[in-house]
Amino acid sequence: MTVVEERNKSERPRARTRGRKRGRPERGLTAVRTALTAWLSRPLASFHLVLAICGMLTVIGVVMVLSASSVSSFNANGSSVYSQFKKHLMFVGLGAVVFWISLRLPLQRIRQLSSTAMVVGLGLLALVLSPLGTSVNGSKGWFVLGPLSLQPVELAKVALALWGAHILVTKYNLLHQWRHLLVPVVPAALLMFALVMAQPDLGGTVTLGVVLISLLWFAGAPKRLFAVILGGAVAGAVVLALTAGYRLDRVMSFLDPESDPLGKGLQANQALYALADGGFLGKGLGQGQSKWKYLPNVQHDFIFALIGEELGFLGCAAVIGLFGLLAVVGLRIATRNLDPWIRIVAGTLTVWMVAQAAINIGYVVGILPVTGVTLPLISYGGTSLLVTMMLFGILANCARHEPEAVAALRTQGPGKFGRLMRLPAPDPYRPPSKRRGGGAGRATTPKATRPAARSARPAQAADRRRAAPDHGRRSASRGSGTRGSSTRRGNW
Repeated sequence: MTVVEERNKSERPRARTRGRKRGRPERGLTAVRTALTAWLSRPLASFHLVLAICGMLTVIGVVMVLSASSVSSFNANGSSVYSQFKKHLMFVGLGAVVFWISLRLPLQRIRQLSSTAMVVGLGLLALVLSPLGTSVNGSKGWFVLGPLSLQPVELAKVALALWGAHILVTKYNLLHQWRHLLVPVVPAALLMFALVMAQPDLGGTVTLGVVLISLLWFAGAPKRLFAVILGGAVAGAVVLALTAGYRLDRVMSFLDPESDPLGKGLQANQALYALADGGFLGKGLGQGQSKWKYLPNVQHDFIFALIGEELGFLGCAAVIGLFGLLAVVGLRIATRNLDPWIRIVAGTLTVWMVAQAAINIGYVVGILPVTGVTLPLISYGGTSLLVTMMLFGILANCARHEPEAVAALRTQGPGKFGRLMRLPAPDPYRPPSKRRGGGAGRATTPKATRPAARSARPAQAADRRRAAPDHGRRSASRGSGTRGSSTRRGNW
């Protein structure tokens, strides 16, 4: 055997080993990708993801409220550090009941109640400005009954989302006309804006604006409309900032937070210090110093800063990742449904919750002015927590109405979660009849063109009799009548 042959023989096993080592990560990654794709293709994958996201955010909120509220609870009554935490747990329990009711109630029934909810929401917004309302932190936007309080603007947001989707779907085939697209949704929303700004509540107004823009976007409004809305929003923000001293102070402290670090810029500066102190892994749960009166209202609007201080960059990344996953899952639910009302509602609720989280995190990290918007399911709060749990329940209900989920639930049974929560099997989507139905599937031929369509029918029938007996041509002529439904599907 020559020297060259011995060298080749000694190098062959090493080459095979290197090839196997190089191939293992590729096979492992392919296996994980295949398993993830197979799991996401399951009929109830969206439903299970919504439940998981809601559960994890709620658990994070309970733990962080326990850590954030201990000092303020002790300073308030001097005896217990768990007073606010117990109240938060009570609201979590009530929110679980609201979540179950929203998940179990048929979506068709929710749509029928949307008009009543809109009237009630407008009435509460007007009533809270009367002597029955209570001012909290300079905003007269609360009903206080003993230890309980109610913020009507949170209910008004839900009413606007559900009722606006109902109106836009009912007029679906006429939305290419501006008056049908804007009326009555936009005037009703502007009335809500006026009532909320009379409190005043800038954070509630911003969130209402997000709901309105989402409704118009998912209904398929033209892109130039959003340019007009954006210009109007910027002009309105400038006017509102100049007409109120406290709002102008927030804008000036955002532009120059070091001008008054112990006054107007205290919260913004202390939030950044807390995030910087946390580093990558954080100081440890319960070890944060910002809650010792260094950062006011840390359990409300600035709880994300405490997450960064105690859990570090990893904790912040986990929270942001959960809201990012919520955005993906919510839009997946919207695109996989056939009912246009469910599509608009699912998309609007998803954008609402994710945008609210983005606004809260944005002003905590210093890239947005402070607006007083809470972090969904994590911040301490009563009405906001209950409403957010309701939104997750409705979104999970929408996930159960995906065509694949409906077929699986009606053929294979409700499953583990369905039996545990006693959920009824959802009904499959049936497009409304062209003669009797309403909504997106209903023919909405203008009245002026209907006589012409009727007069054209005898001529069309005579043409069919004179034509050759071609079944393909006959079926095509039937499908191209004057009463066909629109193919508008929204901005996806």
